[in-house]
Amino acid sequence: MAAIAGGLDIFGVMVLSFATALAGGSIRDLLIGAAPPASIRNWRYAAVAFGAATLVFLTHPRVVKIPVMLILALDAAGLSLFAVAGTQKALEYQIQPFIAILMGTITGVGGGTVRDILLAQVPVVLRADVCATAALTGAAVMVAARKLKASPTLAAVLGGAVCFVLRMLAVWRHWNLPKASGY
Repeated sequence: MAAIAGGLDIFGVMVLSFATALAGGSIRDLLIGAAPPASIRNWRYAAVAFGAATLVFLTHPRVVKIPVMLILALDAAGLSLFAVAGTQKALEYQIQPFIAILMGTITGVGGGTVRDILLAQVPVVLRADVCATAALTGAAVMVAARKLKASPTLAAVLGGAVCFVLRMLAVWRHWNLPKASGY
């Protein structure tokens, strides 16, 4: 929808969809040494991104009528899933826990950041919302739960739930991180 709102043609919509869906995980994979990234090795990743782009391009008049809160809830669920999955993958690659938390955060917000940059906008995660903070917190909860000997599944569920709830609270309550005054 951001690509359509930005006036991009079908090719632009496809490129932006691919970048938004896969950039965070690709960046994480390259940083942890999982090369080539899973998004390049497995054609299904691109197929899903391009399929979603085509669907939205063809049906965007109907898609814009979907309630905003539903879209935000689905986005928060995706953020949660990507944050914990990214953290888990980094831990599997023996990445130190603090850096694994950062890798989970990059996995969660990297695609949206790349999307905004391609649209010549300051990334939303750098100026508004508590999106990256929610991903960081969820990833940290997951790592903490793992340190406390929780099963990987329970740790992921706890981290994902914390991320989701924090993101939805931030949207509902209009929370933003503090900004320097005078600017």
